[in-house]
Amino acid sequence: MEDFRRKARLVAGGHVTKAPATLTYASVVSRETQRIALLIAALNDIDIWAADVLNAYITAPCREKIWTTLGKEFGDDCGRKAIVVRALYGLKSSGAAFRAHLAGCMHEMGYVSCPADPDLWLKEQTDRKGRKYYSYILCYVDDLLVVHHNPKRIMDRINSFLPLKTDSVGPPEMYLGAKLKRKTFEDGTTAWGLSPTKYVQQAVKNVETFLKNNLEGRFSLPKRGNKPFPCDYAPEEDVTPLLEPGVATYYMQLIGVLRWMCELGRIDICTEVSMLSSFAAMPREGHLEATLHVFSYLKSRSNSRLIFDPKEPNVGESDFVECDWSDFYPGTEEALPPNAPKPLGKGVTLRMFVDSDHAGDKVSRRSRTGFVIFLNYGMIDWLSKKQSTVETSVFGAEFCTMKHGIENLRGIRYKLRMMGVPVKGPSYVYGDNMSVVTNVSKPESTLRKKSNSICYHAVREAVAMGEALVAHILTKKNLADLFTKVLYGQTRRFLVDRMLWDVFPSD
Repeated sequence: MEDFRRKARLVAGGHVTKAPATLTYASVVSRETQRIALLIAALNDIDIWAADVLNAYITAPCREKIWTTLGKEFGDDCGRKAIVVRALYGLKSSGAAFRAHLAGCMHEMGYVSCPADPDLWLKEQTDRKGRKYYSYILCYVDDLLVVHHNPKRIMDRINSFLPLKTDSVGPPEMYLGAKLKRKTFEDGTTAWGLSPTKYVQQAVKNVETFLKNNLEGRFSLPKRGNKPFPCDYAPEEDVTPLLEPGVATYYMQLIGVLRWMCELGRIDICTEVSMLSSFAAMPREGHLEATLHVFSYLKSRSNSRLIFDPKEPNVGESDFVECDWSDFYPGTEEALPPNAPKPLGKGVTLRMFVDSDHAGDKVSRRSRTGFVIFLNYGMIDWLSKKQSTVETSVFGAEFCTMKHGIENLRGIRYKLRMMGVPVKGPSYVYGDNMSVVTNVSKPESTLRKKSNSICYHAVREAVAMGEALVAHILTKKNLADLFTKVLYGQTRRFLVDRMLWDVFPSD
C-alpha cells in the first residue's frame, strides 16, 4: 500500500459461482476505531505492536463446494478434478471464511468482539503496575494491531493459530499506508502520530509519470501549488468539455487516492476532495485540472502528521451553560448501553466544532456540512459533505449541521463505552452561529421556523439529557470552517496549523 506495489496471487473465478446464502463480510476495523485505540494506548501508557497474517485467506477452510479441473502445471494430474478446500482469493465467501477463522483465534485467546465495531476485539488485562485496562486487537483483514502491555506474548499466541510474517511483527512503522511513530512532548507526554507523507509522495510521483507517458501531454501538474484549488474556482460552474471514458476512469482513480489521503489524516484537502468527488460520474476537463492542482499542492506540502495527543483539554466550562430542562423534556436522560463492559483506565473528554456554508453550491444552492471531533486533543473524526436538501436560511443550514454532528458524537460515545473507556461528562460542542447556540442552550427559546423542528428538538434533547453542551465560538477560531469552505492565505494556515503538524514549516 505504501509504495503502490502489485502482487500476483492464485485467484478463483468467483464471478462464475453462485452467491452463497451466508455472509460474505470481510473484517475491516473502522478508521475512527483505529484513531481511538492509538489515543487510548498513549493515554494509559500501553504498548502497540503490528503484524501481517501470512497468506491470510488460504489459512481458512473454504465455505463453498467448489471444484476445478487441474491444468498442465499439475503434471500427471492434469485434467483431473480437484476439490478446493481453502478459501482462495476471488471466492465470494472467502472474506467471511477468513473472518470466522480469525474470530475462532480471538475467542480461543479470551477476546470478545466489540458490539460497536465487530473487528475490534477486547479483553480485560492487568499491567505490570497492577492497573486494570482493556487490551485491544484491531483487525483490518490481515493487518493486525495489538494494544497490550506485553504485545510480544499476544503476537506469539496469534502466531500459534495463524502464521504471521516474521518481518512484520513488532512496533508499527507503517500501517495502511501511513507511517506510525511515537512523539514525545516537552512535558514528557507521549502520543502516537500518523503521517501519510510517503504515500503522498509516491502518489504524486505516479501521477507525474502517468501524465508524462499518457494523454498526449494535454494535462500536467501546475508549477505553483501553494494552495489546493485555483483562486475562485467553483467545480459546479465548470462548463469545460466532458472527459472521454478512459480519462474519466483515471479521474475516478485519482479521487480514490485523494480520499484515502483524507482518511490517513490530510484533512487540509477534505473540502476540495469532497467537492471534486461530486463529479466522479461525469467529470469535465476543468475538474481533472483542479484535481491535478490538488496534487501540485501535495507535492509542495507533502509532509504532515496527525498527532493523537492524549492530554486533557482545557474546555473552559464557564462558556457552557447548564439549565433545568425538566419542564420541556421531562424524564430525559442519556441512554447508556446495558451490555457495556465496566469502564477501566483513564477517562476522556469529547469536543466538537461545527459549521456550515449556507448555499455554498452556486448551482443547486445546497449548503455544506462540516465538523471535526476531538478526543482529548486527538482528532478522531471529521466530515465535509454537501447537505441533501436546500435550506432557505443560515439558521436552518447550521441546525442541520449541528444535528448531524450530535448524531456522530452519540455514536462515538456509544463506541467508547463499548470499548470500556470512561467518558467524562457531556460532549462540548462549539458553533459560530449565535441563534443556533441560543436555541439549544436556553430552554425558554422558541422555534419560529417549524421546517427545522426535527433538528431543533434532536439537538435540544441531547443537551437536556446531559449528552452535550453547546457554546459560541468566533468564526475565525472555528476549526470546522476548514471543512465547509475553500480557504486561502493566513486564514487557511491558521486553521491547518491547529490540527496538523509539519504542513507549514516554522518560519
